[in-house]
Amino acid sequence: MPAQVMTEMTFSELQFPGKETTSPSITRLEGKIAIVTGGARGIGEATVRLFARHGAKVVIADVEDIAGNALANSLGPSVSFIHCDVSLEQDVENLINSTVSRFGKLDILFNNAGVLGNQSKHKSIVDFDVNEFDRVMNVNVRGVALGMKHAARAMIPRGTGCIISMSSVAGVMGGLGPHAYTASKHAIVGLTKNAACELGRNGIRVNCISPFGVATSMLINAWRTFDDDEEQDEIHEREVEKTEEFVRSLANLKGPTLKAKDIAEAALYLASDESRYVSGHNLVVDGGVTTSRNCVNL
Repeated sequence: MPAQVMTEMTFSELQFPGKETTSPSITRLEGKIAIVTGGARGIGEATVRLFARHGAKVVIADVEDIAGNALANSLGPSVSFIHCDVSLEQDVENLINSTVSRFGKLDILFNNAGVLGNQSKHKSIVDFDVNEFDRVMNVNVRGVALGMKHAARAMIPRGTGCIISMSSVAGVMGGLGPHAYTASKHAIVGLTKNAACELGRNGIRVNCISPFGVATSMLINAWRTFDDDEEQDEIHEREVEKTEEFVRSLANLKGPTLKAKDIAEAALYLASDESRYVSGHNLVVDGGVTTSRNCVNL
């Protein structure tokens, strides 16, 4: 088995131990059509799984074709995959149009796709790499704006809909991420508030989520330090534990460890009718970090 495939399988098993084959007694998204960008891995994968369990038909949108198709195939006919680079308008427009053409509507868009950026190119403000800065902003901000634009076009005629975007604790305070990433996540909060103001008259709710650190591939790849000859499954197991231990050391709320499934649950709440009067809100899922400490200068 190729090392890359082994890595994907092992990491998925670490994040989502055991196969959840049964549906919950109350399905909170029954009959809903949802898109999750960046849905092939990490928080996106957890959200796809949870939305599908709660009765939604889910479209995974990602640039990782192998992982995206594998996830869709594993979850059955209610989940499908479309290749989408969220920084390209033609890809985003095709994603929305294809979904509406197939299912007749779009109820939920989760703008989850994002990048942290190359840490080696994001050091001091006096020497950051401009091209890398632009890449992060194109994926994180342009991607969210394009998602909002084309989802709104599909939702406005129906007078209902829900748009959720992924921000971060780095979008709440400084010192929690590289400059480009921090700027992009602040921008997402601003876009969320502005879009909520505009789209409220059309019955469309717009919210975002700001998590603290979750041991996903993106965060692990940014922090990892290992030898090239290590086995890939050993790398992920050790790096997940190492990353979670570091996050726990910074946490204000002691006891639980923040997992991808916790952010998926937050997205489920915002996507469901339980939050039918919630709009323009940034749901911070950080165990109190942003209200209890100063910059940690990560």
